[in-house]
Amino acid sequence: MSDKKAEPAEEDDFTLFRQSVADARPLKQQNTVHHHNHPPLSTRLRPQQQNRRRTSEDLLSDEYRVKPVTSADELLFSRSGLQQRVVKKLRRGQFITRAELDLHGMVVTEARQALLEFIAECNVHHARYARIVHGKGHGSSGRHPVLKNCLNSWLRQIDEVLAFCSAQPRDGGTGAVYLLLKRG
Repeated sequence: MSDKKAEPAEEDDFTLFRQSVADARPLKQQNTVHHHNHPPLSTRLRPQQQNRRRTSEDLLSDEYRVKPVTSADELLFSRSGLQQRVVKKLRRGQFITRAELDLHGMVVTEARQALLEFIAECNVHHARYARIVHGKGHGSSGRHPVLKNCLNSWLRQIDEVLAFCSAQPRDGGTGAVYLLLKRG
């Protein structure tokens, strides 16, 4: 038998936790819509919205060709007739984004479905300005970032999208886009 005395009993974990967060303050709430925190869209959409969603799924073709981009390239698209001052404000990141979607780690089929659900959610919640993180494609095989190129093509095919552009560095730079949607 050892002559060592028994170690003093450790403090209760709960007490230690309380002491360590005693001066913490709650964060201000944001009105951010996360598409994956809601029940499946099909249970909440009206029939005409479901029809529009099916049409959008049919229209999102991988055959729609745009010039391939690299991870460093900036994306910029706007529908004709959109005021240039609006596009300029979008590029500067001057609109408050009401919804965000992160496509990191998704394969193309998952990303396509997530995008369609996200756009539908934005419409339901009247979110006109959003941010989508697609990543820079450093894990992609080949020279071009796969999801960035897919997103560049898909967003142009969705009627609800008025404009999109690469985000400011503080919001993900060329690994994310700001999105301007039609009023719902």
